[in-house]
Amino acid sequence: MVYRNSLRIVVDILTIARDSDSEKGVGITTLLRKGNISYSRLSRLLKDLVKCGLIEEINAERGTRYRISDQGRQFLIAYSRFEEFAQSFGLRL
Repeated sequence: MVYRNSLRIVVDILTIARDSDSEKGVGITTLLRKGNISYSRLSRLLKDLVKCGLIEEINAERGTRYRISDQGRQFLIAYSRFEEFAQSFGLRL
């Protein structure tokens, strides 16, 4: 079994947020299910991602929703480039 490191989990969360409806954002339940992560860990990560400016918090009628910020999109692009670079040397992130 392959375990994900914290960086991979962050990338997964940002990818889920990016692939969702960007105007409405994504709910925490969707992030939990698609990200396959516990509620407590996801809550901590979301606080950190909001603080870093990678995710935006939206207060909606039915609770808090999240959407990826422009900075989060840039992070995913940079991560993708680095992942390709590492793979060119036979490394796996």
